[in-house]
Amino acid sequence: MKILFLVVGKTNGAYLNEAISDYCNRIKFYLPFEMEVIPELKNAKNLSFDQQKEKEGELILKSLQGGDYVVLLDEKGKEFTSEQFAGYIEKKMHTVNKRLVFIIGGPYGFSSKVYDTASEKIALSKMTFSHQMVRLFFVEQIYRAFTIINGEPYHHS
Repeated sequence: MKILFLVVGKTNGAYLNEAISDYCNRIKFYLPFEMEVIPELKNAKNLSFDQQKEKEGELILKSLQGGDYVVLLDEKGKEFTSEQFAGYIEKKMHTVNKRLVFIIGGPYGFSSKVYDTASEKIALSKMTFSHQMVRLFFVEQIYRAFTIINGEPYHHS
């Protein structure tokens, strides 16, 4: 299995990019992992929120392949503790044949076509975080999941 982390728009701030890159590299120790950035829309100011979601959705769907298991990071998704998320990842390692794709959409969410393509939704928290911070939090949780799965001391119960 390979994990693809698909995000809309670049990450602003060198400190965030550095931390995200660090965790992405740590994850690659456990399995193939890639973070793909879908470029921000040009002239987004001239588009309605719905038009932005549709255009971003088209770009998201172009990045997917047949056989992908798509999981949206969505505020209405299922929440996990870190231990539960590790169990979730471990189960997916045995059931997903190709790519496990986690997607963070743009600031206005996902288009209906992207929702229709997704197998499930998960949430990091009931709190709202910037899309920039969610990227860091999520790659850290993926890394933490693998340390839990492998009984490594990174996570303290």
